[in-house]
Amino acid sequence: MGGAAPEPAAAAADGVQVLVVRAGGRTCAIPLASVVETMRSLPARPIAGVPPYVLGVALVRGEPLPVVDVERLLGGEAAPRLVPAAPGLARGERAGRLVTVRAGGARRVALALDEVAGVRTVDRLACAALAPLLGGAAAGAVAGLGALDRELLAVLDASRLLEDAGFAAVDAAAADVAPEATS
Repeated sequence: MGGAAPEPAAAAADGVQVLVVRAGGRTCAIPLASVVETMRSLPARPIAGVPPYVLGVALVRGEPLPVVDVERLLGGEAAPRLVPAAPGLARGERAGRLVTVRAGGARRVALALDEVAGVRTVDRLACAALAPLLGGAAAGAVAGLGALDRELLAVLDASRLLEDAGFAAVDAAAADVAPEATS
């Protein structure tokens, strides 16, 4: 099941619609306005010059996009979510989902995660800006922390998932992963 992000319904004045996802044991929210689409996982080609939470570059609808491992981004282990015997997956291919998001301007990023749980409305005020409590990469990428159904919820800021240097590395590697032109 993939496809374009659902059109947001009218949200309450004090709420924001989010796509709820899971990566590792963590529950995250991505503001629906940032979501482009969800899809099955695609192979990512490793590249140099990117943070350790960037798996590499994947071709998404003909465009090379950086693939950010949400579990690693939030400080989790580089736990392999590989399912070598799963139907339809080659050995070493990542199981799970990709969610492509707008990362500011024309930039897009693919988020590698385990599961898309659905669309919810969360209270803006309940998602406090506590990201400084998080260390490493997540400190900038998490807009706030809240709770959803008694679970800690990290609200991601798509515009802060990858810095300019990471996008520059992706641009430099784009020629190696872009589809060949046909004549």
